[in-house]
Amino acid sequence: MQKIDNYIDGELVAPIDDAYLDNVNPATGQVYALTPDSDQKDVQRAVDAAKAAFSAWSSCGIETRARLLDKIADLIDENIDILARAESIDNGKPLSLARNVDIPRASANFRFYASGIQHFASESHYMEGLAINYTQRTPIGVAGCISPWNLPLYLFSWKIAPALAAGNTVVAKPTEVAPMTAYLLSKICIDAGLPKGVLNIVHGFGHKVGQAIVAHEDIPVISFTGGTETGKKIATTAAPMFKKMSLELGGKNPNIIFADCDFDEMLKTTLRSSFANQGQICLCGSRIFVERPIYEKFKMAFVSKVQKMKVGDPLDEQTRMGAVVSETHMNKVLGYIQLAQQEGGTVLAGGQRVIVDGDCAEGYFIAPTVIEGLHANCRTNQEEIFGPVVTMMPFDTEDEVLQMANATPYGLAATVWTQDLKRAHKFSHQLKSAIVWVNCWLLRDLRTPFGGMKQSGMGREGGFEALRFFTEPQNICIKL
Repeated sequence: MQKIDNYIDGELVAPIDDAYLDNVNPATGQVYALTPDSDQKDVQRAVDAAKAAFSAWSSCGIETRARLLDKIADLIDENIDILARAESIDNGKPLSLARNVDIPRASANFRFYASGIQHFASESHYMEGLAINYTQRTPIGVAGCISPWNLPLYLFSWKIAPALAAGNTVVAKPTEVAPMTAYLLSKICIDAGLPKGVLNIVHGFGHKVGQAIVAHEDIPVISFTGGTETGKKIATTAAPMFKKMSLELGGKNPNIIFADCDFDEMLKTTLRSSFANQGQICLCGSRIFVERPIYEKFKMAFVSKVQKMKVGDPLDEQTRMGAVVSETHMNKVLGYIQLAQQEGGTVLAGGQRVIVDGDCAEGYFIAPTVIEGLHANCRTNQEEIFGPVVTMMPFDTEDEVLQMANATPYGLAATVWTQDLKRAHKFSHQLKSAIVWVNCWLLRDLRTPFGGMKQSGMGREGGFEALRFFTEPQNICIKL
C-alpha cells in the first residue's frame, strides 16, 4: 500500500503522529493508497519552514523565481502521462480529460505566472511641480492555499503559482479526497531545485489541517476554493484576524438558450457544459433555460445525446463520463435526484447509479441526468448539486429568464446563446454573474479575473488580479 508523504522544508516526510487516511479509487471503490492525517503540529512545522525561507525567496529576484516556475512546468509536461493517470485513478475523471485538460492547465499555470511576474508593473502619479508618488508591491509573507477535489492539480497550481511568483512562501493543503498529484508535484519541486521551505504541502482533513492554516497567526493571506459553507467558516476565523482572503466558492450557473442560437454549436457545447468532469466543475451550467419556440426541439435532441453518453472505466480511452469522486458524494447527488422528483420534476434521462462491469463494479458512477418540470425557486434549482444533473425550463421573454437566472444565492458564471449582438451585450450586463460566456463555455484567457458574486465568493483570481492579491501595495510620496 503506497503511503503519500507531506512535503515540508524541501523533504518528503511522514506526518508527525504517523496517522493516515484511506485514499479510495472512486472507479473501483477500493483503497489503493494512504494519505497523511496531519494536524496542527505538521502545519506548524510547515509554517516554520516557510518563514525561514521567506527572506531569501522574496529577495532572490523575479528572474530566479520565474526560471524555477518554468522548470516546474517543464517537468509537469515531461510527466504528463504519469500525472494524468494518477489524476484519473485518484479522482474518477476520464483519463482523456486529465491528459488533455487538467495536467496541461497545471503546467500552463506555472508558466503563465513565470512570465506574468516579469511583466507586473506598479503605478506612479506625478503631482505637477509638487511631488511624485509611486506604488511598490511587495510579497506579504507566508500564504495559505487550500484547494478542492474536483480539479486537483489544476486548481492547486492556480493558487501556488502566483503566490510563489510574487515572492511569498506557501503552506498548502490539497484535497484529502484526491491528493496524489499534489504529492507527485512535491517530487517535481524537489527535482526542479525549488529551495527548501518555499513550498510546503500538508495533507489531511480540512477541519484539522485547513483550519490550522486559516487560524495560524503567521499566515496573513488565505486563498481558498471550495464549498460556500466552508468558505463561511473560513471567513469567520480569518476576518477577525484581518487576514487577506480570496474565496472562490459555489455556483448554480444558468445556461440561457435563445431561439436564434447556432443550434448545432449550442447543443454540442451544452453537452460539455452540463456534464464535463461528471458535472463536478463549479462553472458547469446546471440550470438550462430554453426559449419556448425551440424548447421541444432542444429537449428531444439533448436527451437523445445524453442517453448515448458512455459511462465507464475512467482509464478506458473511449469513456467520456467517469466516476464521481466518492461514495458520500454519489449518495448526495442521488439524494438530490430523489428530491427533484419529490418537488414535481420528471427525469428525462439518467437518474440512477450505473453499475460498470469488471473491476469497476463497485465504483461510484451516476448516469448523466436531465430533469424538467421544476419551479425555478425549488431546492433542486437553488442548491449546488455538483454532479451530472441538469434541469430544463422554458421561457418566453428576456425579463422572465433574467429573473429566473439571477434568482439564486450564487453568481459565479453564466452562458448565453444568441446571434443578436445587441442582446448579447445588454443581457450579459444584466446577469448577476461574474463570468459570462456568449456562444461558448469555459473559453478561458488566463489574463482575465476569475471569481464570483454573492455567495459564489469574494476577491478575484487570475492574471494580475492574483499577483495583486498576493502582494501588499505601498505608496511612497517624494516631494520635489
